[in-house]
Amino acid sequence: MRRRLIRIALILLLFPPLLAAVAGWLAGPMFLHPIRRELTPDLLREADASFAVTGASREDFDVRAVDGALLRGWKVRPKNPNGNWVLLFHGVADNRVGVIGPSEFLLRAGYSVVMMDARAHGMSGGPIATYGWLEQKDTRAVIDALLASERDNGRIRQQCKEPPHLLGIAPSARPRLHLFAFGESMGAGIVLQSAAADPRIEAVVAEAPFANLREAAYDYAGLRKYPWLGKTLFAPFTWTLLYRDKKLAGLPVAEVSPQKAVAARAFPVLLICDEKDEALPCRHSESIYAAARGPKQLWVVPGAFHTAALGFQPEEFRRRVLSLFSAYGSAP
Repeated sequence: MRRRLIRIALILLLFPPLLAAVAGWLAGPMFLHPIRRELTPDLLREADASFAVTGASREDFDVRAVDGALLRGWKVRPKNPNGNWVLLFHGVADNRVGVIGPSEFLLRAGYSVVMMDARAHGMSGGPIATYGWLEQKDTRAVIDALLASERDNGRIRQQCKEPPHLLGIAPSARPRLHLFAFGESMGAGIVLQSAAADPRIEAVVAEAPFANLREAAYDYAGLRKYPWLGKTLFAPFTWTLLYRDKKLAGLPVAEVSPQKAVAARAFPVLLICDEKDEALPCRHSESIYAAARGPKQLWVVPGAFHTAALGFQPEEFRRRVLSLFSAYGSAP
């Protein structure tokens, strides 16, 4: 009887980790190939209706990534542009229309925006999503293309009536375009890693970012409610998922880390944490905040769930984001 009880106890103890390991192994490919949300005619009409309210105009903006993937998106200009641009980054299994909310108040404030489908999302190409590893290179390609197209169209130009050298203005002091970025969830993690790699991004707003891939996987292993469970009984899910992704795609798991990114380069960042977020709890933003070397703010939004801060605190959300961009957009 005693041996039977011991056998049952061992089965009960070992079965959940074994099941978690199998689930992680099976989920590995899905992690690299998230559900693709297509840009449907209905979504297109929704976006155009939003732009019409602010008097903004959009144009298609396609960029070729360094690995040959075609990244597709829009450049959207406000009715009265202030000369500065904001790159908008959407979450996983979404597309560019997912950040239509932030685009509305940014356009009203005079900021032009770039809204791209991330690789392996929406209408963009790319065989896999890598959560920042390849996407930071995509961001660099987008910035290169944006600056080149604006320069070719004569939109980046000296605002003085006389040539700068006749006015005694040094080249480094000439007026220039300021570039900022906003991202949510996966997009927040991508933009933090992109800003660390490309100093042309001057300030970042990141809502609900992940600290690193391993910590995010622990939350999913814990059924998005019990991180402790994901780090203990169901931890094999994370181990096998990340191991298989590393083998399938050569994904350097340890290097996909917004937490490391903010420690690598000191840039201004506003981190927005949704208090009731179960997908990426506040501990992720708190870890990033602790590691950040540049000017930093952490705003915990009471009652908000994942990426819902704008809906819960719209006025304060707009004020904080615009204050950050305004502070650095007016700098020489």
